Amino acid sequence: MFTLDLNQMSQNEFLKEYWQKKPVVIKQGFKNFADPILPDELAGLAMEEAVESRLVYKKGEEWQAEFGPFEKYEHLGDSNWSLVVQALDNFSEEAAEIIEPFRFIPHWRLDDLMASFATKGGGVGPHVDNYDVFICQGSGKRHWRVGDNTQQTEVIAHEALLHVEPFEAIIDVELEPGDILYIPPGFPHEGIALEPSMSFSVGFRANSTVSLLSALADHLIDNELGTELLADPERQAIAHSGEITNNDYSSLKNQLTSLLDNDQIFKNFAGKFLTNAKHELDLMPAEEPFEREEVSQLLTIHNIKRLGGLRAFYFEDTINDGICYINGEQKNFARDIVPVIKLLCDQSIVTSTELAPWHDNDEFLSLMMDLLDQGLWFWVEASE
Repeated sequence: MFTLDLNQMSQNEFLKEYWQKKPVVIKQGFKNFADPILPDELAGLAMEEAVESRLVYKKGEEWQAEFGPFEKYEHLGDSNWSLVVQALDNFSEEAAEIIEPFRFIPHWRLDDLMASFATKGGGVGPHVDNYDVFICQGSGKRHWRVGDNTQQTEVIAHEALLHVEPFEAIIDVELEPGDILYIPPGFPHEGIALEPSMSFSVGFRANSTVSLLSALADHLIDNELGTELLADPERQAIAHSGEITNNDYSSLKNQLTSLLDNDQIFKNFAGKFLTNAKHELDLMPAEEPFEREEVSQLLTIHNIKRLGGLRAFYFEDTINDGICYINGEQKNFARDIVPVIKLLCDQSIVTSTELAPWHDNDEFLSLMMDLLDQGLWFWVEASE
């Protein structure tokens, strides 16, 4: 278990002073930090088809990038290369624990947990990210430089690498195991390993307006919504046929805004969109469907744990109507089980003590059997 120490700042003080405002180094944010996954294990994951990974290195003075899965690494030598694995929380329960201390930021903003192993001199080059990131230093040391949030000239270092031109550092630091570097969007930065090292990055992404509109359009098409035609039965004759009047412009605009103002449509879209898995889930469905009595008994003696990378959210004003969203789907349930549904959405692990009051509730058992059968939640020992 990882415990976050914000160096005498409260969570709200950190959010007020730094969140989306300026970068900061949190020395020993994780005390006595130990890598939750070894470099060899990370390299093994990058050999799997389902895992998104890449190698970044230089050939002479030219940057190179390759995408996994990889078969071997021996040809790379012992310096100047970096292996990056996305969505490590989907594949490593131990590594996913790093995310837990950051739950004072809503989970719908989470992107994923990225991990990198770098040999001496390794890195991915100077770049800018469009998301907030907490870079948690694991074993080894890395030298980090962070520039100010000014207009940056981006250059294509490789078809898979977008870098920025040299920048003046406002933070220049060596990170040691347990140190954390927070960087908001738009601040250029570069990390270079001073020795073989591991790094774990908890990223929080916000969707652009265009990505939301694009996803909304897909949702409307898939569900045959928003098909109403513009109606103007009270139209008057006009003198200039090439003119778009202010009234007509307002009618066009209102056609869109009325759709966005429809909370039933937009919340249904947002709930599904925000709970869609960002990366492929490591699903292991049950070999045999769970039986009611079996689940009822197990709820009193076992904890249940959410699958890594799974997203489960609810809106504060519709949860009491029996609506939540899990893995891109709307779930409807009886209002009397709202408290335990909140636990499923709020916590990665729900304990047997918390579950015991619900072990004989037919509505909850029915939902739980479905979630367990799909492999979206699974049993863990109560001691875990």
